[in-house]
Amino acid sequence: MPNWKTMIGRVRLVGMLEGISFILLMGIAMPLKYLADFPAAVKWTGWIHGVLFISYGTVVFIALLNGKISWSKAALAFLAALVPFGPFLMDRKLAADEKAIG
Repeated sequence: MPNWKTMIGRVRLVGMLEGISFILLMGIAMPLKYLADFPAAVKWTGWIHGVLFISYGTVVFIALLNGKISWSKAALAFLAALVPFGPFLMDRKLAADEKAIG
């Protein structure tokens, strides 16, 4: 479990939430919209995912500005947010950094 008191921990936590919201959007809300004619599922799940996506980008950028992550890891984190399960794969790299720091 990420330590939300550290900058890397906050990146990991928001990344996990963003990853979960993306999976829910694609795996549950989209099928509900098209198979069950329930467009509200995408509206609300998409809105929540959008807020978390922007939050993830923001915490990654702040961590980069504060020197807590490298440019390469920041770029990987931004790219990871664009694919399903990407933030979870990025979390492994960040967990190693968080453990090494302390």
